[in-house]
Amino acid sequence: MNMQTKSFFGIATLAVAIALAGCGSKDDAAATQQAAPAPADPNLVTAPAALVAQLTTAVVAKSPVSEPLRVVGRIDFDEQRVARIGANVTGRVTELTALPGQQVQAGAVLAQLNSAELGAAQLALLKARAQRELAGKAVERAKLLLAADVIGSAELQRRENELGVAAVEERAARDQLRVMGVSPQAIARTASDGSITSVSSIVSTVSGVVVERKVNKGQVVQPAEVLFTVADLSRVWVIAQVPEVQVGRVQVGQNVRIEVPSNGVAPITGKLVWVADIVNPDTRTVMVRTEVDNPRRHLKPAMLANVVIEPLPIDRLVVPSSAVVREDNDDRVFVRTEGNRYRLTPVKLGEEISGMRIVQSGLAGGETIVTDGAFHLNNERKRAEMEGQ
Repeated sequence: MNMQTKSFFGIATLAVAIALAGCGSKDDAAATQQAAPAPADPNLVTAPAALVAQLTTAVVAKSPVSEPLRVVGRIDFDEQRVARIGANVTGRVTELTALPGQQVQAGAVLAQLNSAELGAAQLALLKARAQRELAGKAVERAKLLLAADVIGSAELQRRENELGVAAVEERAARDQLRVMGVSPQAIARTASDGSITSVSSIVSTVSGVVVERKVNKGQVVQPAEVLFTVADLSRVWVIAQVPEVQVGRVQVGQNVRIEVPSNGVAPITGKLVWVADIVNPDTRTVMVRTEVDNPRRHLKPAMLANVVIEPLPIDRLVVPSSAVVREDNDDRVFVRTEGNRYRLTPVKLGEEISGMRIVQSGLAGGETIVTDGAFHLNNERKRAEMEGQ
């Protein structure tokens, strides 16, 4: 065998040895990986004996709770304490005596106007009165003539009928003046001395604040127009719309908390005084109303408000607030798996009600959870996790 042949066999033998060595290393690595234990679940924790005595557990179950019903509302006038005032006759405004924001008493003059219609109505009263007096004198003469056998009884009856018609026309003229806002004293004065005035006053029918004025001097106004709005704001309404699907949980007499962010005052408590009997077909909501005192007039009509209604209690799955652990901006609870082992379980909870949190998801009921000591158990879990790392 020459030297070249020996070198070839030597290189081949070395290559085979290297390949076999490489295969052995891979097999050893694979065996090592298979033998390594799986990583521990970071959400599982075993409570030490010293910690078990500090833990209190309970079974998750349903309990009757009054879950607050939050709806958007608004401040409104108390319709029994507001008056929308207009003119009683057609005329031109000659004087304005009330300004928006001014406090007025019932009967106070808000504006004055000149009205030819008012003068014509007074003239009609004077004519009707004169006609009634003339018809009365004709009846007296007819009675004398009948007694003297100058006329018959039919003539007396005709004149008495004329007197009755004249009296009715006078009463109608007086009523027309009352409709125009003329006081009984002014009507009597016109009938007695024949005085006629074309000045008509627009007066407030309630005591309160002038919250709106829709008239200027020189403006011609009609009786159908609203010129002033006067309201007593010492008591206001709070109106809210309850979704149709929630209206079964709402009834008169329930407590209500009213929050008005725009005025910066503390929340106001009240009670529902009215629940509508119909559903708004456009919004599918039912209107509810609360009445609250407003002595300092912080609550202003058209303000928005958050209305929190405490409805009838219903059975809901709940957990104590003390059982909740805040982890990574999520709510979690410790659920016992077996013995002293617990799993940190994510849950979705509602707001706190009397120390309880309503379970929205994450628990089905019947689980045993840690109600007291969850904070210490979570610290034990974190310690074990760090030691495992």
